[in-house]
Amino acid sequence: MAAPTAEGLAESLRALTDAPEQAAILCDIDGTLAPIVERADAARVPPAASRTLAALARRYGLVACISGRSALDARRIVGVGAIAYAGAHGAELLQPSGTEPMVAHALESYAEPVREFASAAWQRLRGIGVRLEDKGPIAALHWRGAPDEDIARVALEELAPQAEDAGLAVHWGRKVLEIRPPVPISKADAVTGLLEGRLTIRRALFGGDDATDLDAFDALDAMVERGRLEAGVKVGVASTEGPADIVRRADVVVEGTSGFLEVLSALAGA
Repeated sequence: MAAPTAEGLAESLRALTDAPEQAAILCDIDGTLAPIVERADAARVPPAASRTLAALARRYGLVACISGRSALDARRIVGVGAIAYAGAHGAELLQPSGTEPMVAHALESYAEPVREFASAAWQRLRGIGVRLEDKGPIAALHWRGAPDEDIARVALEELAPQAEDAGLAVHWGRKVLEIRPPVPISKADAVTGLLEGRLTIRRALFGGDDATDLDAFDALDAMVERGRLEAGVKVGVASTEGPADIVRRADVVVEGTSGFLEVLSALAGA
């Protein structure tokens, strides 16, 4: 895959750079800003990306990260307080410089059942290298780095229907199974929630690398189609683990987190 030329990238971003005060820069974190690592708690956004996000926040109408992580954990690894964070795929919203995220009321009653189910599952599966991550209203079971990843994946494939039988929802990501409340949660809702109340925002970009990021692509397309946005730019971060549709549906395709940093740098330097 050939990286976009500087001229081609500048042209793809022109709808945003021509009117930055009317533009939103939205992006995923893991695999987009932060390189994928074996342990989710060890992930970090490179300092250059954090500095660029802070610079973008001073110029653009809205800058936000939308992540499967909890909102507070997302802010911890990004390290920029002046931007918004939508955590748990949109279930949480942490405003710039906020101290506590707002949680969707429909999810609060499911927090304990999700936590109890995931904790019991992890007690059974940690011996084969499965790790548990608390994402607020969501629990994630990771098998990346397990001694035998195939055995761990099969065990989680057997667990998924048990979660559904218990009245919970599941979602698969890059070597992770999420246990969720049986309430619709998606990055589409996060994108819509961040933009609908900001009527001065007329253009938006979203960058992502995984299946959940396709929902955010859908949201941009829908908002452009109904006239809420004048332009939506979808940036796909290509990887060997990501879905093919990330590349197929993107307006701009880059390779890895370094490629996405080039997009942010172009936005900041235009």
